[in-house]
Amino acid sequence: MGQLVSGEVHYPDGPPEALNDAERAAGRALFCQAHALTDLVIEAQEIDAVKDIPIQTMPCRVARMEKVTHDVMVLHLKLPQQQRLQFLAGQYVDLLLRDGSRRSFSLANSPLDDEYLQLHVRHVDSGGGFTDHVFGTMQEKDLLRLEGPLGTFFLREDTARPVIFMAGGTGFGPIKAILEYAFAKGVTRKMHFFWGVRARRDLYMRELPIAWAQQYTNFRYTPVLSAPRREDGWSGRTGWVHEAVAQDYSNLADHDIYACGPPPMVTAGHTLFTAQGLDPAHYFSDSFEFAHDEPDSN
Repeated sequence: MGQLVSGEVHYPDGPPEALNDAERAAGRALFCQAHALTDLVIEAQEIDAVKDIPIQTMPCRVARMEKVTHDVMVLHLKLPQQQRLQFLAGQYVDLLLRDGSRRSFSLANSPLDDEYLQLHVRHVDSGGGFTDHVFGTMQEKDLLRLEGPLGTFFLREDTARPVIFMAGGTGFGPIKAILEYAFAKGVTRKMHFFWGVRARRDLYMRELPIAWAQQYTNFRYTPVLSAPRREDGWSGRTGWVHEAVAQDYSNLADHDIYACGPPPMVTAGHTLFTAQGLDPAHYFSDSFEFAHDEPDSN
């Protein structure tokens, strides 16, 4: 996202949910989805941490497929021997499909543990042609092509501010990568992870954040179910995950927040948290925008 100083853009798939009305009125634009209608003058912040990381296109092989819940598949991808993808924990890659289209998936592993690249793929019930392939016909040893790393969702390490992580669904993937990196690097900042899903079965890999909370004294974990099922026997937090964050932290002036998942969650969190004192510059997000013709990214 950046500032549109002059000129006009449009969004072929309609206004992106990650860009709210106030930001649009202030001349902000989401350049990764915008098409130029005229010559443009734009302002965008250069992120030093990513500007020297090369974006590469390379083949990879599906080394292992792990169905971790009814609608989430974890893909473990192996790069060719002696090739390595340099990336920051939290960034994503594009899978380049044979028809020329691409699908974006966040890397769910830390760069400190990169023998395999890990992607968390949610099955889209209607219109998700690529995820139908993942869950129906993809096999181990299949070849794919990827391009990356992409994105600016990564841990800012130049501050001691406490961190709140907020994930919706498979937004857990890049936050998992960031947390594993932080733990390996010995980060001592207070970190609180809120994970919002519909029902208990959607908390895939649920043992990981529970184990982290037991192992690291500076880490807390709060799962939040929006629609628990009767058989869940759920006695924990319920409702919307961004509201759970706001209930626990009424003053966010001294925090950093990292939000990853569905656009409505990311947008609602931005609005609510800034009303509770969060500096907008300290809100880092990765909004899972779905392609309209085949809505299955992440």
